[in-house]
Amino acid sequence: MASLLHLDSAANRSGESVSRELTSLFAETWTAANGPGGYRYRDLAADPVPPLDTAYCTLGRRVERAGLLPPARVPELVAGPAEERAWALTAPLIAELLAADTVVIGAPMYNLSVPGLLKAWIDRVTFPGAFLDPADGGSLLRDTKVVVVSARGGAYRPGTPGEPLDFHTPYLRAYVTRYGVAEGNLSFVTAELTVAGLMPHLAQHGDAAAGSLAAARAEVTALAAGRARAASDT
Repeated sequence: MASLLHLDSAANRSGESVSRELTSLFAETWTAANGPGGYRYRDLAADPVPPLDTAYCTLGRRVERAGLLPPARVPELVAGPAEERAWALTAPLIAELLAADTVVIGAPMYNLSVPGLLKAWIDRVTFPGAFLDPADGGSLLRDTKVVVVSARGGAYRPGTPGEPLDFHTPYLRAYVTRYGVAEGNLSFVTAELTVAGLMPHLAQHGDAAAGSLAAARAEVTALAAGRARAASDT
């Protein structure tokens, strides 16, 4: 069965979030083709992932010294209630990520980077050895398809004055590919100038904003349909 993990990290849950609108469109298109059975949703604003603590770090170091045990064996090294709690918070997140054929991540740009809610999830799932295939030493994410959906109040696309300030896309690209996702399995969809209709000094960019959002909607729909077909064919 094809499987999709849908993550939202926008702090705004009022219905105004553009990234949430786009990830929902992706999920609706995907489930229309595959059915709801393989769909998993996690709202990182409604259910925030706790930041890392000493227990997580201590357990992680012990796992590293033991040779990067797979997640199933980490409980063998857990020492004490604090580490038990740290692993209980971490293991389900890793499991649902590894179970997904496709991951769609709502990642709006906040202050030139990713939301803290998303960074907390990234930090926790990247537990030592979590993505290492014990059979061959490769990455368990090598066949995972990742779609990052972003919304930005300004313009940071290539060729704009804001391009040098885009630490958001390069960071996510580097992170995802470093841990094994193939470059060909990684897609970015971005809606820019999303506050042009709210801020008077950006009103002149209203048409560009509308065009960017329309293009993002079309791209999300096409990617979801394409991912669904690819997953169904395997």
